[in-house]
Amino acid sequence: MEGEDCEGTRFKKEIREITYRGKNLVDVLNMTVDEAVDFFNGNDKIVRYIELLSQVGLGYLKLGQPSNTLSGGEAQRIKLASHLTSQRERTHTLFIFDEPTTGLHFDDISKLLNCFNLLIERNNSVVIIEHNMEIIKCADYIIDLGPEAGEKGGEIVALGTPEEIAMNQNSWTGKYLSKELPVKT
Repeated sequence: MEGEDCEGTRFKKEIREITYRGKNLVDVLNMTVDEAVDFFNGNDKIVRYIELLSQVGLGYLKLGQPSNTLSGGEAQRIKLASHLTSQRERTHTLFIFDEPTTGLHFDDISKLLNCFNLLIERNNSVVIIEHNMEIIKCADYIIDLGPEAGEKGGEIVALGTPEEIAMNQNSWTGKYLSKELPVKT
């Protein structure tokens, strides 16, 4: 049932009457992140924050989307964007991401890789638990666990760079990496 004051928008009429560039708060909260970047173009203070959401592959989210409707990966990427906007110079943070690419389109995985690289450039360490070869082949170092999953896993199968793992005949990850990495002659 809608309240008389808010008409189902969560905001009183007085708030809904305030506009910016022809849009009220309800209109803005219904915009996707990418739409909001365009809408607020020229307002660097606002764009600085919402643009990072787009850069971590969340351009499709609505600004007013409730946090309890986000996937675990989306929540991780919001935290990542938040950290990127607020990190102080010369601080070091260890980031641990658990399957951050789940459900992402290839273009968004590329954006996420750029953000991981930005974290590293800013003197942070990044540990990623991942099955996606696009992420794995970009790693500096891999700890490959297996040999299978569940009760048949949990052992260290291989350690090393992606190229070293690709040459390891005991590693399932290595078998897939050998197809992904350029052959060195």
